Formats: sequence, C-alpha cells, structure tokens
Amino acid sequence: MTLIRTTADRLSGMKPESLVEQMLEQMLYRTGRRAAQSEQASWKKSLPVLAADLVDAGLGEVEMLLEYHLPLTSQRADVVLAGTHPRTGEASYVIVELKQWSSAYAFEGDPEIVEVPGVPGGPRLHPVIQVRGYCEYLSDFARVVADNPDALAGVAYLHNASNPTLVKDLLAVPLSISGRLFTASDRGALIDFLQSRLAPSPGRHAADLLINSPVAPSKQLLRLAAAEIRDRPQFRLIGNQQLAVDLVMHTVEHARAGNTKRVIVVTGGPGSGKSVIALSLVGELARRGRTVIHATGSRSFTQTLRKVAATRAPKIRALFKYFNQFMSADPNGLDVLIMDEAHRIRKTSVDRYTRAELRTDRPQIDELIAAARVPVFLLDEHQVVRPGEMGTLEQIERHAQSLGLDFQHVALGEQFRCGGSEEYVHWVVRLLGLAGEVPPAVWSGDPQFQVLLAETPEEMEHHLTSQMQRGYTARITAGYCWPWSDARKDGTFVSDVRIGSWARPWNSKSDRRIGDVPPSALWATDEGGFGQVGCIYTAQGFEYDWNGVILGPDLVWRNGKFVTVREANKDPDFRNQKTVPDSRFDVLVRHVYKVLLTRGMIGTVIYSTDRETREALRALIDNGEARKHFAVHAHATTLESS
Repeated sequence: MTLIRTTADRLSGMKPESLVEQMLEQMLYRTGRRAAQSEQASWKKSLPVLAADLVDAGLGEVEMLLEYHLPLTSQRADVVLAGTHPRTGEASYVIVELKQWSSAYAFEGDPEIVEVPGVPGGPRLHPVIQVRGYCEYLSDFARVVADNPDALAGVAYLHNASNPTLVKDLLAVPLSISGRLFTASDRGALIDFLQSRLAPSPGRHAADLLINSPVAPSKQLLRLAAAEIRDRPQFRLIGNQQLAVDLVMHTVEHARAGNTKRVIVVTGGPGSGKSVIALSLVGELARRGRTVIHATGSRSFTQTLRKVAATRAPKIRALFKYFNQFMSADPNGLDVLIMDEAHRIRKTSVDRYTRAELRTDRPQIDELIAAARVPVFLLDEHQVVRPGEMGTLEQIERHAQSLGLDFQHVALGEQFRCGGSEEYVHWVVRLLGLAGEVPPAVWSGDPQFQVLLAETPEEMEHHLTSQMQRGYTARITAGYCWPWSDARKDGTFVSDVRIGSWARPWNSKSDRRIGDVPPSALWATDEGGFGQVGCIYTAQGFEYDWNGVILGPDLVWRNGKFVTVREANKDPDFRNQKTVPDSRFDVLVRHVYKVLLTRGMIGTVIYSTDRETREALRALIDNGEARKHFAVHAHATTLESS
C-alpha cells in the first residue's frame, strides 16, 4: 500500500502545496490521522527535488510510490521507484530515503548513529543503514523480489547537503547496492546510479507487480528464537528497531571504556518489535562475549523462551530470568540486563516466597537498574493489566534521574502485529475508550487485516478451525468472567467457560503437560492449545495468525460506549476494592481487552456475550460487511446470555 502513486513527469508539474494536500487527504483516509508538520515539510521540500532529478535523468516515466507501506509493518519508505532494469529487462526497484539535513555527525564517535544539528529527538539511525534495512526487509516479505536479489537497490539522498565536509562522518559506513549515500554535491553520481538501475521507460508494470505482490508468511517470534540466539540473526530490523539495537550496542562499549552507566527505555505498542529487539540484542551481545540476561515479569513468556531457545542447549535457559531474581545481584555485575515486557515491573520484588534476609522496601526498579551497566527497558504503557504493575516511561526516567544516571529513550512507531495495521490498533484504542475524548469509529476495512464479528461462539470457533485447516495458527481468549477449576484427577478438564450450549475449559493451570493439553506457559505456542480458552496471563506477549476474542459480561456497550461491570469479573487480583478501586479496575479491564484484541497477525474474530454489545459492534464493523467472510455453517444458534 502506498499513499500516492505517480511519475516524476506528473509530480514535477504539480505545485508542492497541491501535492501535500493530496497526501494529507490520502493519509487521513487510510490511517485516520494527519501527518505532523515536519512530515508535511519533508513532502513539500524533498519530493519535488527527487522528481526534478528523475526528469533530468530521462526517467520521468518511472513510477514513484510515495510513502510506500512495507508489508506486515506500519513502517513506510519515503519513495520506491519502480521501473525496468536497463540490463536485464526485469522489474527493478530503488528505495529512496530523503533527508533535508545539511549537516550530520557521528554520535559519540559511533558511525552508525548520527546526530543532526537543529533536529529534535536525539540521535538518529544512519540513513544508509535505514534504507539498507528497508531493502533487506522487503526482500524477506515481498515475493516479487525475494528470488531476485538484483531487483532491489537503496539510496539515502541528503539533497540539502551541499558542503561535503559537514557530512563526512556519514561516509564511514560501508556502501552497497542496497545502501548508497548521495548528497547535493554529487547529484551527478546519483543520476548515474539511477540510470544504472532504471531504464527510461514506463514503470507501470513493475509498480503493479510490487503493489500486488504476495506477502511471505510472517516469521513468528518464538519459533525462530533458538536460531536467533545460537546461530545468526533471523529478523530484519528496520527503522527505530535497528536504532534501538545500535544504540544499546554503542552504549555497552561506551560504558565499558569510560566506566559509565546509562539507562535505555524502548517504548512501542503491541507488535512494534520490542521482543525482536530483545532477542536480537541477546544474540549479538552473547556472540560478542558480553554478559547479558533477558528478564520478564511473565511466567508464560519466560518459560516459552526457555523452551524454544534451549531445545538443544539447556544452559541457554540461564539467560532468561524474572524481574524478582535480582534482589541480591551484584551492582553492575552484568554488561546488559534486557527487561522485556517492562510494563509488568512491580512495586517490590518481595512475595510470600522471599527469604527473610531479602525482605526490604527496596523498589524493584532500583534492583533492576543496579544490576547492569546498561539496563534496557522495553515496554508498552497500555499493557499494564494487573494491580501493582508500574513500569512506565515516566517512572523509569524519574528513578534514573534521581540516581544521577544518563537516560535515553527510543520510541518505536512501526507496527508488526495485526498485519502491520496501524488502523486496526487505533480502532481498538478508540473502541475501548483509551483514546481520551476521541470516540469509537466504524471499522471500514484494511487490506492488511481482517476484523470479523461472530454471532455465536460456535461461529467463531468454526471460522478459526477452518483457518487452522488451511495451515494458520489460531487461539481463543476471553475476559476473566468465569470460574477457573483445577483439572480433575483423571486428567480431564472442567468446561468452565459456558455460553449457552457452547462450553470450553480454560487453559491448564499446570506446569506440566496433561494428555494433549500443554502446560500453562506454552498454551499460546503449543499445537495443543486450541482446545482451551486462554486468558490475559497466558496470551500477553504472544501472537498467532488468527485471534478469537470473547468479550465477557465485564465489558458491555451502553449509551454509546463501553462500560465495565465489576461484579461480572472473576479475576482474584481484582477482588479487593481497597487496593483496586473502581476507577483503577475500569482502566485495567480495558487494557486487558486491548491486549487480547491485538494478538492476531492476519485477523481477529470478536464475539460478545451481551446482545446489546453485539448490536453495537455490528454497526461499528463495516456495517455488516464482515459477515460475508464467514462460510455458511450448520451450527445451531446458542441460547442468548443476555
């Protein structure tokens, strides 16, 4: 998907204001948001320059895909040029990253991270590395170029940099076909390069091929974790993902050389790549001989990583620990402590199992920061779902400052879960009343992601089963609105989740496999997990292709919005009204459903136990358009629950 498809001939004849207006209109239509002023300025000042260069190069008929949406992520490349290779006659593409910088310098001597005078927001990823990452990522996911590595090239173009001495630091990064650097002072070399990759002929066919290219299956995080850690990187890091990794690697070496300490926080929404960053760092740091540990506050997530990453090398399990295991750690005993899912940090590590000599009032965040020279926190503040969880950007920054420590923040804008659909994540946030005063909106569709509404739980299960028969993964989750029984002595499970005549058990509570039912921690990733209903504590941190979500009676639609119903919730952590007042309960339940609704990679099927809620959702999900996706089925209609 791209905001605007044009040619240099057409673009060069447009007024910059008209171009910006068209792109703003398309962005508002496709994403529901307006571009920032800095982004609008970039369109206005950079795109006409590139179009003029293409016309001068005789490439006016080459297709320009503006703000090209990389598949399965919300990351966008500034421009993709599509045309014919002058030598092979095959489709040829050049990704162009446009920068208005007139000067840039290596950040603290590191050539891969740059500092740009006058540009707010801290250090930036080197633009050559940025565009190279786009090329590598696109070759992994767009089948039209996957089998033809010569079809893709990348260019970083600093069209305002007319004085080479002011950008000489950027020349230290090795160049390649997928990452070339050009400035205003070597415009002629840029034209020569473009002419070597694109013929002076129409690029319509090549653009069609790329836009309509099948997308390769997503590389799911945990299935490749073992190879990521032991052998070689398995994930293509792009944009601020690569910046986060480079910044940590730079900081580690800087801290060792200067005997310093720096706290780094990486924030991002569901599927923005936080865990990919974490695993990439563990693998790279371990290969370099640096002491590193990965920690989370989630038993399911940690145990799954241990299982997947340590299949052939059990000692690797020692790399994966919990937040409460650093109470007696030596200060700066590690080079790096990577805290994945850091929004699950708690006020204190003390619990009923803590030894008497370790029982103190010391905050858990203090223990974690003290344990490493470079503590790295990866978090999403909208995933705080339990009482006592307190990992926020503000709290971590405030504590680091109170200790007199250097602090760095990297915000991940790109979105990888939900098919890379920013629109879906924004829709969920608005639907659940988590967007402030912004009201819910109608889901009008996104080619990257499907949202379906089921009239019965049988209909939901039937659709998910049919997707599994096609080779996809699927799970059903629900709000914690039913009792949760232990397994019977004979190894069978109680079907606690009952909706009319439909009934299924919750996922197992056990740490061991019972028959074909996986242990609790592996429900989301083990093949036997589909037969049970998962909850927030087993689903958080994981992803699957198709996501079924049951909205329980603790969240219902009344008078034009969702309201929470405390007495319908069965979560024991929410029972105490003194520690979890109604206002806090309301926020936590909405966060729970936000997490559950954003686990899918291809689509989500929603069912509500409440009739009025289903009617509201029917009006909000494309006015019933989603119904056409369901196959006709022979299941009997269940009894209404309300």
